[in-house]
Amino acid sequence: MDIDKLIVGKSKSVLELKLLINKVANSESTVLILGETGTGKELVAEAIHKISKRKGQFIPVNCAAIPSELLESELFGHEKGAFTGADKARAGRFEMSSNGTLFLDEIGDIPLSLQAKLLRALESKKIQKVGGGKEIPLNLRMVCATHQNLEKKVNEGSFRADLFYRINVFPINVPTLAERVEDIPLLLKHLLHSLNNKNDLPKFSDEALTALKRHLWPGNIRELKNVIERAHILFSGEEVTKNNVFENLLRLKVPTSEEEQNALWDATQNLDIADEENNDQKSTSPLPHPKHYADWFDFFDDIDLRVYLRDVEIVLIESALKRSEGTVSKASELLKINRTTLIEKMKKLQINT
Repeated sequence: MDIDKLIVGKSKSVLELKLLINKVANSESTVLILGETGTGKELVAEAIHKISKRKGQFIPVNCAAIPSELLESELFGHEKGAFTGADKARAGRFEMSSNGTLFLDEIGDIPLSLQAKLLRALESKKIQKVGGGKEIPLNLRMVCATHQNLEKKVNEGSFRADLFYRINVFPINVPTLAERVEDIPLLLKHLLHSLNNKNDLPKFSDEALTALKRHLWPGNIRELKNVIERAHILFSGEEVTKNNVFENLLRLKVPTSEEEQNALWDATQNLDIADEENNDQKSTSPLPHPKHYADWFDFFDDIDLRVYLRDVEIVLIESALKRSEGTVSKASELLKINRTTLIEKMKKLQINT
């Protein structure tokens, strides 16, 4: 099994991730995969299963997506007549994954009442179906995942400490996309070629790739995938520019006429800047008064404040560097911030002189 086909990327954090996967795959240890939503925790679990060469199936279960009253039957199965509607016996996910790997995603959402039975199954390698008295021996590998802080849940009393220590044998932290932005070109290529319709794929300019790298990616790879699909719909067979990334992909806005594209900027142009204490006094500053940004909601349903302020920072820092011919100390004076602060911002926003 080539792990690179499942885990795309060559950044330092991803290479470390792949090393951990290869180390643990052939053991019998329980693995706990930690990471934000959308980072690809299930892909990590699948890679562990495939490298392990276990002969059984890889059975994923999203514990957060199954109602708590149905989760026990879903995991352990049930006998005929165990409850109303149980008209025949049914195998659960534990039994289905025997000789393979059972992946419990969002294990932090398993109710306390079920955690004791899960712990017993892990310890004894045996289960009992709902409504049954017979123990069924199993040979399976358990991989769990969560985006939650399980130690905090243990301290709060909503997650059993003994279960936490039982599943936390080999923890693997999956890096966020913001921590591996150098992988974005590889991920972009992979996601483009994984689309169902591969005709007229969009082409991202170098500036567009830089813009993608600067995004904070709160939705991680899942968000990137959505952006790529939008690009395929909006810019099929065309070049995607830096402005397209900011204006049409990171927030969904269909490209329209130049007049409409400039409407938002026009809303704050040539506006008199009122003094907060005296509206009759006019400021000579060319900057729009903060009050004028209230008009933006005439043009948009919502505004991603964090992303917009970051984009403003990028534009102003790049402009200051251009004005100062790349001299950081001079640019910091133009922006009225400390030189060290500017250097940190440039590093964070990936701005080069």
